[in-house]
Amino acid sequence: MQKIKWGIVSAGRISSKFCNDLIQLEDADVYGIAARDIKSAEEFAKKFNVKKAYEGYQAMFDDPEIDVVYIGTPHTFHYENARDAILAGKHVLCEKPLVVSPEQCESLCQLAKEKNVFLMEAMWTYFLPAIRKAKEWIQDGRLGKIQHIKIDFGYGMKYSPTSREYNADLAGGSLFDMGIYPLALTWFFLETDLENINVFNQNAPNGVDEDVIIIADCGDARATLSTSFKCNLANSAQIIGDEGYITIPHASRAVKCELYRGDDCIDQFVDERNSYGYAFEAMEVHDCLRNGETESSLVPHSVSLKLQIQMNKISSLFTR
Repeated sequence: MQKIKWGIVSAGRISSKFCNDLIQLEDADVYGIAARDIKSAEEFAKKFNVKKAYEGYQAMFDDPEIDVVYIGTPHTFHYENARDAILAGKHVLCEKPLVVSPEQCESLCQLAKEKNVFLMEAMWTYFLPAIRKAKEWIQDGRLGKIQHIKIDFGYGMKYSPTSREYNADLAGGSLFDMGIYPLALTWFFLETDLENINVFNQNAPNGVDEDVIIIADCGDARATLSTSFKCNLANSAQIIGDEGYITIPHASRAVKCELYRGDDCIDQFVDERNSYGYAFEAMEVHDCLRNGETESSLVPHSVSLKLQIQMNKISSLFTR
């Protein structure tokens, strides 16, 4: 089997976690790592046995050996990095959120179509076996009619206006950084837009949102979604119907899901993987590229745009 050659954009923490899983795939060749600082790229290359280190991203984009790039830079650089890679003819897997506005999303997706290259937001949670099993239970009607969906994702962190999370110039804030998970999972499970949205937010001293609660209608169900930098949340998901409910601990990186009827667990699924779980999204990229597809059916451009529109609308309701 011919291997697919990957280039990694940024030698930061998230790129390291992704690469840790990517190197376990037999059909993946982690060919290049690019960073603004060549020393960082060289250290990353040594750690993961990457063939080539580049100083600056464009040098890697211009290398004809690279098939697809993974972008792990901060949110505000995603549009520029992905655009430059697409213009160089590279396929792209870009960390979430894909960009920071609906307009950027539309522009980037249109460019990918014009250049006939693959583009996918790295919504890795969608590909986790436990998440997909939970959706299978929902589609099989095992919960009856859905009444509530409750999802939260948040970790307490010390306020620092210069950190990536709190830096307003880097699109900081809990909604973009962590809130995208509850929003994305709500769409994945129910495939229904949020309506009648109510937002309760608290802001850091520099005005960046650091705690957000969203209550909205989602079809006939009610969604209660939370995200926070102020405290650790339960980081779980519950999908509740009139005949049963599903609970998913640590939903963003789920390894199991449980199906309840009343107080009794009547079914469960446990993923025995020995990895973070990023390999599943990489496998989807491989399948799409080998099939000549420029979008993933699980994370199509339309879903990325939908999430951008939702976050834009929610942030417009913030109290300042």
